[in-house]
Amino acid sequence: MTAPDVHASEEALPHYPFSTRGDRLAPELGDLRGRCPVARVSTNSGGEAWLVTGYELTQQVLRERKFARSVLGDPDSPGQDAPILAPELLDAMNHLQGAGLRDEVLKALGRNQPDLPSDWVAEVTREGLDAMVREGNPGDLQRHFAEWVAAQCMCRLLGLPFEDREWLAVRADLDLTMVTPTNEELARNWEEIRVYVHEHMAARRPGEPRGLLDRLADLNDIQHGLTDEQLSNIGSVLFVSGYEDFAGFLGVAAFNLLQRPEVMSSVRARPETMPGCVEELLRCSVVLGNAIPRFVTEDKKLGTEAVKEGDLILLSLDAVNYDPAAFTDPEAFDPTRSPNPHMRFGYGRHHCPGAHLVRSHSDTAFRVLLDHLPDIRLAVPADEVPWHPNRMAIMAACIPVTW
Repeated sequence: MTAPDVHASEEALPHYPFSTRGDRLAPELGDLRGRCPVARVSTNSGGEAWLVTGYELTQQVLRERKFARSVLGDPDSPGQDAPILAPELLDAMNHLQGAGLRDEVLKALGRNQPDLPSDWVAEVTREGLDAMVREGNPGDLQRHFAEWVAAQCMCRLLGLPFEDREWLAVRADLDLTMVTPTNEELARNWEEIRVYVHEHMAARRPGEPRGLLDRLADLNDIQHGLTDEQLSNIGSVLFVSGYEDFAGFLGVAAFNLLQRPEVMSSVRARPETMPGCVEELLRCSVVLGNAIPRFVTEDKKLGTEAVKEGDLILLSLDAVNYDPAAFTDPEAFDPTRSPNPHMRFGYGRHHCPGAHLVRSHSDTAFRVLLDHLPDIRLAVPADEVPWHPNRMAIMAACIPVTW
């Protein structure tokens, strides 16, 4: 990475990430967005980066090919946290495209999602809530709603046995924990997940797929676009990122909703307004513990700063979604906000392929939650809800509720 300018080195750089709590946007992000939307920061890897917190500047980075992603998987590329263990872990969709497997993934994650019918999602959501009720007050909505629904959906989508969910979740949690584990611990942990996925696919019956992983393995046997290790790495990424991001969002969004009983009552009375409510939850929920990375491939002006080839760019989508230049009264929760051009799922060609899954099944899960437990509320003050530290996907340790 290029050296920082002399002025930045005169005093200690702010260390990013500033917070991994989901109950509020870190005040440092709002401050930087207002006075310095492209700011030099230090990272967990010990290096430096440019942190972007402005809406239009983030669009620019995601739009222009001078800001690349795939090269960040190279061994000598800068990183924000632990080293990337294999290029396909950072750039799975491009590897799938090169192997002729991308369309199968997009079909599974698209609008129709044949593996995850909405009535099934509604039923498993009720099962999780009923289990919470049986255990008695106070219940844990993170465990019985957010993590339960996310694990059910990802296991069924990929064809993994649901009874393995706790084993998988523990390792997924560790994989997305920053700072605390050593690089060696993270590598061993990832290898356990990868071997599990590899053995699962190897045990399939060709032509009788249990889910997306088996379909990808069957197709790859024909096209030979990926090695077994690459395919099991990508299969592992699909579970880890899908489960962690979905469970994190459902938990933070539920926490936000529970603080707004008037919104809950309104949506319960008019369930057709739930899609708009989900969009506003996607905008305002603080769920990104680290940032979206990009690599500068040639010298470029970004806002008022001159970024150099080899520099690391970090995009804070949480901060971007509170930018008053893009959102009127961004601190207000407005489920009728229209348009609502949040960048929770990226922008342009860099759009998360799981967006339809999260939107559709969050809508279903929250409808069931409000209908099934109409008197649900936080059992503790909001500032007493605990949060897991150092998570890339921000997640509550517990959301105590009563009903």
